[in-house]
This record gives sequence, structure tokens and C-alpha cells, in this order.
Amino acid sequence: MILRDGKFVCRRCGYEEEGGSGRFVIESKRNNNEIPIIEERIETLPKTRIVCPYCGNTEAYWWIRQMRAADEPETRFYRCTRCGKTWREYS
Repeated sequence: MILRDGKFVCRRCGYEEEGGSGRFVIESKRNNNEIPIIEERIETLPKTRIVCPYCGNTEAYWWIRQMRAADEPETRFYRCTRCGKTWREYS
């Protein structure tokens, strides 16, 4: 998604949503192409019981991303609900 005229616009399908909806947050200021990086709010992600390697907390948000070729397994990411550190688990 990109930010255009106060609206978030999907670069693939053109869907637009008002910037003040509270559904999206700018996670990183800008990438090399000067395009804002938009990600969903972390609080909407599912949680699981897993031990954080940084603080020992037993709950984390999780999501899955395909980082390599389609014939390779996906990578699972975790973000601790207490300290906010992120780590990954390879399948």
C-alpha cells in the first residue's frame, strides 16, 4: 500500500481507504524508492504460546511469510507481546 492524498491505496488492485481509519500504521518511514511501508496493526495478529528467547515471556504474535521460492517452506515470524522483539522460525 502507498499513501496518496491522505488515503492508503493498494498498488495491485487500486483499493482506497481513508488515512484516519486507524486500521493501518506506518511501520517504517520510507524505503529506498521513497514509498511509505504500510503494515497492519500488530494487535490484530493471532497469538500463540511460545517462549521469547529475549525476555522469557510465554506469549507472542505470529505470522507467516513466503521468503524463498514457492517450492520452499514458509518462514514463521513471532513478536513478543511483552518486549516487542521479533524472531523467526524456519520450517
